[in-house]
Amino acid sequence: MASIAQNPPPRPRRFAPLKGDSEGAQTKLQGIVFDVDGTLCLPQHYMFTQMRAALGIDRSVDILDHIRALPSDEARSEAVAKIQAIEREAMLAQQPQPGLVQLMDYLERKNMRRALCTRNFEAPVTHLLQNHLPDHIFEPIITRDTPNLLPKPEPAGILHIARQWNLDNHAESMIMVGDSIDDMTSGHTAGAATVLLVNERNTHLKEHHHTDLCISRLDDLIDILENGFVGDNSAGSSSTSQ
Repeated sequence: MASIAQNPPPRPRRFAPLKGDSEGAQTKLQGIVFDVDGTLCLPQHYMFTQMRAALGIDRSVDILDHIRALPSDEARSEAVAKIQAIEREAMLAQQPQPGLVQLMDYLERKNMRRALCTRNFEAPVTHLLQNHLPDHIFEPIITRDTPNLLPKPEPAGILHIARQWNLDNHAESMIMVGDSIDDMTSGHTAGAATVLLVNERNTHLKEHHHTDLCISRLDDLIDILENGFVGDNSAGSSSTSQ
């Protein structure tokens, strides 16, 4: 399935406070999409070094692009098996991000829809949810195994979620939360507001024009959403991570 490029709505993005005392006509937030590795769980950067070594490629080559370009189904299957083996081993060491449960409990109380859009395959995603968020529902869940959707940084996964939620404004009433340029670009291109979870490797993205807001912990989002999301993609100066 081909990607559907969108014209992103004007910035800065704004959503009505979830505390329910907003004045005037403000956009109501309809749902939040989360990345997984580095967002719901602590980053496991070493995986990508191991994956590239297993495939014999360097850092300049995108792993999924390399696999798609392999000359046969057999070669692609062998490469995918190597990647899956590394992810299965790494998932046993997953650690939840600080503030993960607090944020999800808050969103549950607010009846806020949540979905996942990740380039991980299904097993580590299921492992994380079963071990750290067993009482929370994410629907839909877009993984590397989801057929007919181009992976991030393409907006296809986020637009698919918007259609599943029956939104008539594509992703313009949604937020994408992630830790990578692929997350920010996919969300921005789909029309969603974007939130960067800052870590030691992605601080250069704080001022990227695809980033609307920055946070240093997941539960920083609670006060932001409660009082009204206001993006600031000039430098993330509205962020609690400054």
